[in-house]
Amino acid sequence: MASRGGVMVTGTNGADFEHRERIAAQYQISALNKSRLKYCVFFHHVLFFVMLAKLSADILDKLDIFILEIEELQIPQPLWWEYIWSLSLLLSFLGLSAIKRNNIRQLRRYVYGIGVLGFGPLLYCVIYYCGDVWRYLSRDEDEDDSSEVEVELWQGLPYGLLWYLFVLLASQVHVFQLYFSLNLLKAWRARGAHRKAE
Repeated sequence: MASRGGVMVTGTNGADFEHRERIAAQYQISALNKSRLKYCVFFHHVLFFVMLAKLSADILDKLDIFILEIEELQIPQPLWWEYIWSLSLLLSFLGLSAIKRNNIRQLRRYVYGIGVLGFGPLLYCVIYYCGDVWRYLSRDEDEDDSSEVEVELWQGLPYGLLWYLFVLLASQVHVFQLYFSLNLLKAWRARGAHRKAE
């Protein structure tokens, strides 16, 4: 070390402080994955508002509220999986609380919840609309219009294919949520193991 205006200690070039300024890898991984998981939670909220817009007609009907503009859209009646998937939004608050406190138990519950309330209903949707999507994709353009009766349409678009697009987006968000959550769990466990070793 060097004193002010004094001579530098022999045997050092002044760069020996670098080892003290390095951040441990698990803390870097934790910070990076926390911010990425927050982005995933944001996109989960965006998808929830898309689902809420779809469910709005049914919710307003149950509340006996009539809005002509929404009724004119002729939105098909929702299935139970749509409401169950919407419950997965509540898990985002559990996940945000877990990353705020570095709580392994809460983050593990978040991961299990995403698997059940996130992927479960999406899998049901894929299976439920599989036949409809297959009929739409395998139909011939030369056939008459009577074949379109078999495929459910909304605003001229195949309803099952629209749900497949939603499933694609939602499953990507859920996969990234699980990936970043598992990375956080791994980093937090490494930090705990390092503390026990000391």
